Amino acid sequence: MRNINKFKQLCILMAALFLVSCSAPKVEHYNSSTPEFDFKAFFSGDLKAYGVVQDYKGELTRKLVVTMNARWEGNEGVIEEDFVYDDGETQKRIWYVTLNDDNSLVGRADDVLGIATGNSAGSVFHWNYNVALPYDGSTLEVNFDDWMYLVTQSRLINRTSIVKFGVEVGEVTLVIEKI
Repeated sequence: MRNINKFKQLCILMAALFLVSCSAPKVEHYNSSTPEFDFKAFFSGDLKAYGVVQDYKGELTRKLVVTMNARWEGNEGVIEEDFVYDDGETQKRIWYVTLNDDNSLVGRADDVLGIATGNSAGSVFHWNYNVALPYDGSTLEVNFDDWMYLVTQSRLINRTSIVKFGVEVGEVTLVIEKI
């Protein structure tokens, strides 16, 4: 009987550790970080991004360069992204975003399923959305969990987890610069 109780305690402890390890940080955790990330100010005008795509094992699968142009009318913005991958593939995404009074953001694009939602705190912006990702002649519905970290007023690092069925299947890392 004593061994069964110890086993139950061990199982509960392991389950608790698993749940804690799976919890993601909240954007509010970064409230006091600097410099202050102003989404509208950063994503205005011309930008360029350089990045890599890694698979679930962390192995490099692609490199890419993204040319962006962002413009605003009030709190309504359009961000045009032109992707060029190292294998010659190109892709275009046009974001239509709305910056809300509480500094949250919603966005949509043709390959985004539903609405992207995001918030910023301090030097960090986080948003989440589902994408119909081209894959092997078809499309694959995945979740993009984007974390943007403002390093300077003209440079940020964007780390995106690509998730399918709750499991990370890839990651994109970009350095985005105002030009």
